[in-house]
Amino acid sequence: MDTQTKSSSAAPASFLPAIQGLRGVAAMSVLLVHMYVMPLLAGFLPQLPPWFHAIANTGGHGVELFFMISGYLIPASLVRHGDVSAFFYDRCMRILPVFGVLHVALFTIGPIVGYKFFKGIDVVTYIELFVANLLFLPDVLGLPLGQQNAWTLSYEWAFYIWFAAIFVSRRRGHWLATWVLVGVAVAAVAYRPNAAFFGVGMLLSRVNFRLMVAGWRGLLAGTLCVIAMYGSLEYLHALPALLPGLLLFAMVLSPGSGVVTLLEAPSLQYLGKISYSLYLVHPFALYPLQALGAKFVAGGANPWLLWAGFVAIGLPVALVASALSYRLIEVGLRRRLDRMLRGTPTLRAEELQQRA
Repeated sequence: MDTQTKSSSAAPASFLPAIQGLRGVAAMSVLLVHMYVMPLLAGFLPQLPPWFHAIANTGGHGVELFFMISGYLIPASLVRHGDVSAFFYDRCMRILPVFGVLHVALFTIGPIVGYKFFKGIDVVTYIELFVANLLFLPDVLGLPLGQQNAWTLSYEWAFYIWFAAIFVSRRRGHWLATWVLVGVAVAAVAYRPNAAFFGVGMLLSRVNFRLMVAGWRGLLAGTLCVIAMYGSLEYLHALPALLPGLLLFAMVLSPGSGVVTLLEAPSLQYLGKISYSLYLVHPFALYPLQALGAKFVAGGANPWLLWAGFVAIGLPVALVASALSYRLIEVGLRRRLDRMLRGTPTLRAEELQQRA
């Protein structure tokens, strides 16, 4: 085991394969937990032992992995841009195409099929919910959330705005404003403790603490950190989960560690590449199967067969839908919008991914 700790202001690299693989792990973690939650909510999850429920409930904490990644990469991205407007333009081009297409689809089809809060909705409420969800504000305003996983984007945008304000205040020498913003961050963590995972990424972008554990020992150490982090988040509190999260991310940033070897596997690299689409699109892809399962179980179908079918069909459907979303929207639509808005040359998919 090789541990290094020293102060460093070196900016993180714009693209690290291990971080892309970690994105894939985070997205798959959330997808797999929905293979449990969606049948449970629809009433066709078979009777399972308590230990399975205890483990399955933790899967949604892949979102905290995304927070650590953003904390590590986003400040360096703003520094590289050197300009707040250019930074937010790229953030919008990264986040909004997929989110916007799904948002319009949800608010078009939702009232037709009576999805969630669209049942019996009036025009004023419809407009209010449309705007609030488009601006990532439903949680702040206490309104229903449209896209199942979009709540994390509220955290992401708040972090972007907060760090941009820090960047501007420090550049202009407004130290009082900087300390006020630090106080805002402390208050935000007190209000939503899992927001502290942004700080883990920020810390490791500034301090050269790396944990290189090679081979199978590294894989074991990384797995134990994931278990400790997810378990603490679900059954204890976000703050004790920060330490295993920190250790895990320090291993992810260490070339040659066992964790990095796993994360650089081609399958996880591809899942990381499509991870944003995978994260947002899979609930839409799985919803028809969930609705069918609810109808079949009401008709007396065997829940074991329904759940097995939901998983067997749902996984490939979600992956294919996400791959199409990545190709057609994240890359294709983003290219067109970029060309239309800025007249920039068409970017290759690899360049778009690195700018993400």
